[in-house]
Amino acid sequence: MNPTTAPGAAVRDLRQWLTQLSATGRVAVIRENVALKHRLAAIAKCLDGRQAAFFPKPDGHAIPIISGFMSRRAWIAEAMGVPQSGLLEAYRRAADNPLPCQEVPGGEAACQQVVHHEIDLHGLLPIPTHSEHDNGPYITAGMVIARNPVTGIQNVSINRIQVHAKDRMAILMLPRHLFAFYQAAEANNTPLSVAIVIGADPLTLLASQAITPIDHDELEIAGALQGAPLRVVKCMTSDVRVPANAEIVIEGRLLPKVREPEGPFGEFPKYYSAKENREVIQVDLITHRKSPIFHTIVPAEMEHLLLGSIPREATLLAHLQRSFPGVKDVHLSIGGVGRYHLHVKFEKRREGEPKNVILCAFGAHYDIKQVTVVDVDVDVHDPQQVEWAVATRFQADRDLIVISGAQGSVLDPSTTIGKETPDGGPPPMHMQGISAKMGLDATKPVSYHEHVFTKVRVPGEDEVDLSKEILTDVTIDWSSVTQT
Repeated sequence: MNPTTAPGAAVRDLRQWLTQLSATGRVAVIRENVALKHRLAAIAKCLDGRQAAFFPKPDGHAIPIISGFMSRRAWIAEAMGVPQSGLLEAYRRAADNPLPCQEVPGGEAACQQVVHHEIDLHGLLPIPTHSEHDNGPYITAGMVIARNPVTGIQNVSINRIQVHAKDRMAILMLPRHLFAFYQAAEANNTPLSVAIVIGADPLTLLASQAITPIDHDELEIAGALQGAPLRVVKCMTSDVRVPANAEIVIEGRLLPKVREPEGPFGEFPKYYSAKENREVIQVDLITHRKSPIFHTIVPAEMEHLLLGSIPREATLLAHLQRSFPGVKDVHLSIGGVGRYHLHVKFEKRREGEPKNVILCAFGAHYDIKQVTVVDVDVDVHDPQQVEWAVATRFQADRDLIVISGAQGSVLDPSTTIGKETPDGGPPPMHMQGISAKMGLDATKPVSYHEHVFTKVRVPGEDEVDLSKEILTDVTIDWSSVTQT
């Protein structure tokens, strides 16, 4: 189900990618009429990291659902057309060399083949309810595209969106670029036009998570990842440009000075975020392909975690290497929900360098809560090896850094302990996400006596080919210990 695929051409279309996965046994076709509330997410979660799940006629709905088509790191490298070892470097090159998009007329865009002016979100789209305490159906794989009201340059992000009415949705916006665009529009009491794209190709989804300065259009990074300019089309109700080959596009406006309840919702840290009043999208139009496919991401599972972690890793690696050429690799561990725990492979030349690397990493992204620096003989993608380095090369009174009161993730529930309101509710936004940071220098000394810190190995262990060493179709008579 997960063959080692030689690097090839980058994937440019969702259906092309699903065809490729299906041909290698990596798509499970589920029975019809699976319930949209909980059951669909439960099945997709059971297949997480093994097969994508395709649901025909979920709850009898005409539009099928796909989930989990990017739930292994190797699959993402395959979609990019690179070996897994080259994944971060390829992403970094694309982010550094974006390609301007190619605009096509509306009549040529697959995503506008069918147009709905009468809006009934629940009737038109199969929107699942995922986790036990989620406050209703959520769009979890929708790329939100908006234009800076001052410069006109677009931003792309994936936001959770609760569908609670026929034509209205509540959205969580963290304090990043989309929220800055909204604040600028709201200051003038004007709505912000947005498009929610559902069913994009895997590389455009990956590009949407790039860590870039404001006013860098992630769709141009998508083109660079694909090796050719991304084809886009102008929305029918605004100037927002969306991928022309997308499956479904919801066009709407973020309303100024309007808030409605959203949440609770099971987020990537594998906990629920609280119910709060959030910004609201008024839906104006829905377009889609003929026979579209709806993509849903099961929150806190591998597709969710990898989509966030791989672009961050590429950005962090580039950031650290600018100051520390000895940084060879980085990994945001899945145990650290692909956001909070960073492992850094570092070729140490001088004592004290790993602590500087730790401090640089904390400044690179506020989500990072724990940094562990290890030597080049440790695989940062193997949690057992990282733990071994901490167990044998780290002493807390010498190698530990703790920083209190720093900005962290507002979705980390541990940052709100002791800050609840008198009625037990969540603290105000400005008090959320205040975090302690911890750095661990798990590197061996630059110089040491004889073989004290030499890693044990057996000569020739890396060259053993077991297919040439193990006999097949042979049994042992254990009473006489003879071979038959």
